[in-house]
Amino acid sequence: IQQTYQKTLEQMGIKYEDLLRNLGYARDQDGILYPIMACMLFWGREPQRFFPHAHIVAARIPGKDFSASPSDNKQISGPMAAVLDDTVRFLRIHLKTTHNIQAFEPEVHSELPEEALREILVNALAHRDYTLAAPIRVFVFDDRVEIRTPGGLPNTVTIDAIRLGAVHVLRNPTIYTLFSRLGLVTGIGTGVYRAIQQVRDFTHQDPALLLEGNEFVVSLPKRNIAE
Repeated sequence: IQQTYQKTLEQMGIKYEDLLRNLGYARDQDGILYPIMACMLFWGREPQRFFPHAHIVAARIPGKDFSASPSDNKQISGPMAAVLDDTVRFLRIHLKTTHNIQAFEPEVHSELPEEALREILVNALAHRDYTLAAPIRVFVFDDRVEIRTPGGLPNTVTIDAIRLGAVHVLRNPTIYTLFSRLGLVTGIGTGVYRAIQQVRDFTHQDPALLLEGNEFVVSLPKRNIAE
């Protein structure tokens, strides 16, 4: 709560239960206060006990397809902020970096910009279909990173509209709002568009946006860090 609202409950002058009730994050039923899904996912101690598929599976796969067995594989669970941070940490481990000395200072070069990776991950967590019994999947191949989100595109959203930053349809508005309060989304629906531009500028290649089965796939080509 403090991380989300930048204040303690004492500073707000309100009880925890009353805060959740007033914000709509919990509802009374038969005299018992029940948290809604978004509340559990962000502030629950073990959210996956109640939503077992609300996690990320991350894997490093040698090569350029699924023919090889993963060299590293991790199921990433916990509250939303922890899932995001741990997934970014996994990507840091498996994306190559070089350190070049420029004017006596080390200059770090990576295969993909972390800001874009974080943006795509937040988008996946905020907009996935939580009714589907499937996790978000993140694969690190030799030539790209794929982020696979359960569920097709909502309503009339198209891939072309996403590429143009011309769409802002919220599948999970409360989850999106909580990410916004954490400062992780802008609220104007241009996050994926900006991430695509960052990757294109960084790698000089176009990211691919695909619908495969019941997954929305964002494929981010790696940069040759020897450049």
